[in-house]
Amino acid sequence: MTRFVAAAARCAAVLAVVAVSACETPTPTPKYPEITFRHLDPIRLDVAEVEYVQAYAPPQKAPNVEHLFPVRLSTVARRWAGERIVATGVTRVARVTLVNAAVIETALVKKTGIEGAFTTDQSERYDGAVEMRIEIVDSRGAVEAQARAVANRSRTVPEDITLNERDQVWFEMTEAMMRDLDRELELTIRRHLAKFVR
Repeated sequence: MTRFVAAAARCAAVLAVVAVSACETPTPTPKYPEITFRHLDPIRLDVAEVEYVQAYAPPQKAPNVEHLFPVRLSTVARRWAGERIVATGVTRVARVTLVNAAVIETALVKKTGIEGAFTTDQSERYDGAVEMRIEIVDSRGAVEAQARAVANRSRTVPEDITLNERDQVWFEMTEAMMRDLDRELELTIRRHLAKFVR
């Protein structure tokens, strides 16, 4: 009888653990807004076509982390080319090239010992750089003019950051870098491609 009671108690304990586990719901994956440029006036160029080229190939391994971003820089860069540059001419091509879109993760030194036990340190730093180039190419394939811009951002995160919080930081980096890049590209286009702007 004692063995039966003990076995029953063990079964009840296992069922309780299973019941509690079943009640736990996974943390929902956040939905991020689309980063667009439709609210801005398009840059009209005297070209017949806008061509997008992704020259940057993510290494897909550490220390690079851009391939892990919830919204990728390359996706937003392609959208930028489609929404901001408008062809209004009959000849030439505006070639928009994504030259770089790398984000590097660097581990930071954390405090150890007693002090470390009571301190929340910054554990990683993310250094991002996005670069795009716009070339005006004639019918023979010769480059008549070009403009380029680069945007950089860095962020650190604490050691107790959650996966969702890290994704939020990465999203904010993408949004900030592409907004910076948009401003720089418009300035440099109007400076170096002035005779093609309509």
